[in-house]
Amino acid sequence: MSTRVDLTPMVDLGFLLITFFMLTTSLSQQTSMHLKMPDDNTQNPMAIKQSGALTIWLGGQNRLYVYEGKLMPDLENVKRTSFSSIRRLILEKKNTLQHPEDLFVTIMPGEDCTYKNIIDVLDELSIDQVLSYGLINKVDPIYTAFIHHMDQAVVPAVEPLVD
Repeated sequence: MSTRVDLTPMVDLGFLLITFFMLTTSLSQQTSMHLKMPDDNTQNPMAIKQSGALTIWLGGQNRLYVYEGKLMPDLENVKRTSFSSIRRLILEKKNTLQHPEDLFVTIMPGEDCTYKNIIDVLDELSIDQVLSYGLINKVDPIYTAFIHHMDQAVVPAVEPLVD
């Protein structure tokens, strides 16, 4: 008599188990960012303290422009910055406020900015734990002209641009 064991049924069982686990396992689900959209019918706009207002313009060619508070007519308070230094600027602004929850960041994408730049800034706000921010869907043509003007002008950077 032979002591040989036939493993053919074991291979069938293995493939049945693999098939069972493949069909019953949930694969990784796509994750998305939850976006809270304001009601278009709201008559009461949200009040923002000027001391806590920070606006980020997204220009073309991965350029970022930042200003605090209200925009000066001659654009004198607009500074050019880079993606590598935006975290430092946000955290400095947050630390200068008496109540860090008063910080409100407005993101205004220009016509020449990329979708990646918008996501990078939103990710940065999430990392910096900024609780209140707004993404402007349709930027006013005046601001679009400002962003385009800043892209064309030679604006000194806040620090050396290294990306």
